[in-house]
Amino acid sequence: MILPVYKKGIKGQYALVVTKKGWAKFKRNLKSITKKTKPMSLFERLDRLNQVCRGWMNNYRLTNIYAKVKKLDEWLRNRLRYCIWHDWKKLERKRKNLIRLGIEIGQAYAWSRTRMGGWAVAQSPILKTTITVSRLKRKGYKPLLDYINNTQTSIW
Repeated sequence: MILPVYKKGIKGQYALVVTKKGWAKFKRNLKSITKKTKPMSLFERLDRLNQVCRGWMNNYRLTNIYAKVKKLDEWLRNRLRYCIWHDWKKLERKRKNLIRLGIEIGQAYAWSRTRMGGWAVAQSPILKTTITVSRLKRKGYKPLLDYINNTQTSIW
């Protein structure tokens, strides 16, 4: 277990920080859970992800990591969108699912046959407008920033 350490921060005050090794281990863990080829349903993936994030955030709740977590949260949502896009596999399934998510038929046809790679699609308006944060939340995803807002306490 990697624990937070004290480092001299802003205005010469000491504060708890997460080490580079701690960030790397957390990101590696998230990456292994959100691997597109890992044989898991979306619900299993989100459940496992929530367990890991809750534990990690509780461990580092006294540190000031809001900015880094915000960036990591965006990356994690893109990974989840990528997993969903990969699960759809075939062009027709992509088209039908895009239509179900509210895209017009012609646009869904064009987007389902895009020549962009999966990671590029996950970051493009194709999936950002259809698989939104609110839709992910309805499926069981809890954003990392919610963990910070719920667990962060003051030590003073």
